[in-house]
Amino acid sequence: MAFNKDSVAGTFLFTIVLCLLCSFMITGTAGVLKERKLAKQRNELMQNVLLAADIPSDNSNFKTLFSTRVTPMLVTLADGQTIPQDDLLDYDERMAAINPEHSSKIAKDTARIKTRANQIRIFRVHDAQGKLQSWVLPIYGKGLWSIIYGFIGLTPDLNTIEAVVFYEHGETPGIGDFISHQDWRQKWHGKQLFDADGKVALKIVKGGAKPGDLNGIDGVSGATRTGAGVQNMISFWFGDEGFAPLLNQLKTMEAAK
Repeated sequence: MAFNKDSVAGTFLFTIVLCLLCSFMITGTAGVLKERKLAKQRNELMQNVLLAADIPSDNSNFKTLFSTRVTPMLVTLADGQTIPQDDLLDYDERMAAINPEHSSKIAKDTARIKTRANQIRIFRVHDAQGKLQSWVLPIYGKGLWSIIYGFIGLTPDLNTIEAVVFYEHGETPGIGDFISHQDWRQKWHGKQLFDADGKVALKIVKGGAKPGDLNGIDGVSGATRTGAGVQNMISFWFGDEGFAPLLNQLKTMEAAK
């Protein structure tokens, strides 16, 4: 008996076949796009780390510069210990931060992020002669409207700022997005994170920092809460629940070499 494609059974069969075909196409496309997305994320990561280390690069050389001068490391924030880990370029701190098995709640949450990953990816950067040039650390916290993500580069004294980059945020265009402007980022160069007592002293100064202020960075009029968010994330990440144990471990490690 010939199959009647215009029957009810024919219509159902056609619908099922079409759905399966679309499902296979979507799954295949997602697989291809996932790899492209990962490659794009890796490239952006490498470029942002180089920016935070104040190493000029362009599309032709950033991969070479990163592979020859940057060593990614996975460290435990509680004690600063290094954890062996493959494929560190694909490690996702954001997913770890929302996984109860790999994160901790924050007692003094000045960055307003609620939880943070127990293990964080950092980057040891060498100069062209192989000597330690800087450490690049991830920082993030709540601004006015959004979570602001960035990297900060520190010289080997782990106090002086090499450079900073804020690569993702949803702050007000034309006002709060000053944080990604190069002229404002340059104001961080040479500033000190800590005061003489070892306390976090970096501050965004409303109205502008005074000449010679080693801890002050000019705020931007009309974007006070975005600036406050940046300052608060610095206070958190370089405090006891953030990088403080790690910085002590890095100082000990470098002194022993």
